[in-house]
Amino acid sequence: MMTETIVHFSRFAAFLPGLDTLFSTQGIMVMLLVAYAGAMWMFLRSAPKVHTIMVSDLEIARQFYEGVLNLPTAEVPLHYYYNYEQSLGATSVDPLYMSAAPSVATNPSVSASQGLWYQLKKNTQLHIITGASYGYKNRHRHVCFDRDCLEYLLRHVQARRLKFKVRRTKPLNFLVKDLDERVIEMAEITN
Repeated sequence: MMTETIVHFSRFAAFLPGLDTLFSTQGIMVMLLVAYAGAMWMFLRSAPKVHTIMVSDLEIARQFYEGVLNLPTAEVPLHYYYNYEQSLGATSVDPLYMSAAPSVATNPSVSASQGLWYQLKKNTQLHIITGASYGYKNRHRHVCFDRDCLEYLLRHVQARRLKFKVRRTKPLNFLVKDLDERVIEMAEITN
């Protein structure tokens, strides 16, 4: 009986000449790599686009983005749990925008390393982190590498009918006042 099964299998295998190669150690490794690549592609494709803004004071930023702009908070995307944003080109940032000693939020529930997360659009989030220096006359500075993000925030400021002044369009730089009449500078950093 066992011999007949082996004979039937060998006849079936003759019609599939690459089957033994497919189930070899090398074939299985290739299939696993293809499956892993497919899973990573699906994961990254579904991940939200994240814009990052560096601010001089995280608590004032919270008051501005939640209280003034009324942006909804967002969950931290799964791919940010792996700290890949730490490897972004911080060496290319103009020292003018960086502070010597980044401010730490006064609210103990906010971790300075995690920052603040807001939902901008369906699959677009805003990540607020500390690290920007104070501007002229200790003006609160919010700096960003992404012009689209600042344009979206400017449209949001205009829709909320807040006082603002566009200082420069390239790179984008504008001032806006919050509810406490503090001037916040929104500046685009170009490389």
